[in-house]
Amino acid sequence: MHGHPNTGAADPNLRAAKLTGVLDPHDVAFDERGLVPCVVQDWRSGEVLTLAYMNALALDRTRETGELHLWSRSRDELWHKGATSGNTQAVKALRLDCDGDAILALVEPAGPACHTGARSCFFNGDTAALAPHEALPTLERTIEQRAADRPEGSYVVKLLDDVQLAREKVEEEAEEVTRASRDESDDRLDEEAADVLFHLTALLHTRGRALAYAQEVLNGRRR
Repeated sequence: MHGHPNTGAADPNLRAAKLTGVLDPHDVAFDERGLVPCVVQDWRSGEVLTLAYMNALALDRTRETGELHLWSRSRDELWHKGATSGNTQAVKALRLDCDGDAILALVEPAGPACHTGARSCFFNGDTAALAPHEALPTLERTIEQRAADRPEGSYVVKLLDDVQLAREKVEEEAEEVTRASRDESDDRLDEEAADVLFHLTALLHTRGRALAYAQEVLNGRRR
């Protein structure tokens, strides 16, 4: 069914609306319980973090505050994601699927999405086989972990500590991928491209930057 079931009014003391106009609640096909599934996705990496549910009140609060609010089916109450743990999720965009009966929330998480402390709720099953879009976010988190733990003999730590070496390696790998594109097999080209991405990611982290910032620039150019 469409429209708002009677689930309560929004708090007038909440901060000014951040997402009003992005998604019209009247376009949402809530089910007979007044709920709609909400897929929560990391807006930078594209990784799926969790699947939860919204009702009209949760959607209104999300749009008004810019932080993800959901409806807990087990507790039958409004749920401000991260209100207790501090792992809130700033909503960058809300999207509705073609049938209007599922919402996609693109979020910037302040911490783990799962109550277990895992980054994503989807960690059971075949976790060894990473999807292609997971490779770079996983690499960046590995670099951040190496920077924090500083294990002895780590090549990543060596690159982070020696910025000139990191710069030289990016230049070297760029030359090698260029040569591979001209003279070598497709597999070798893929390998050299991976080396470029690895060293470029490490170099960016010496400046506290991430690949996502470059991706945002590309998105801006598209617009």
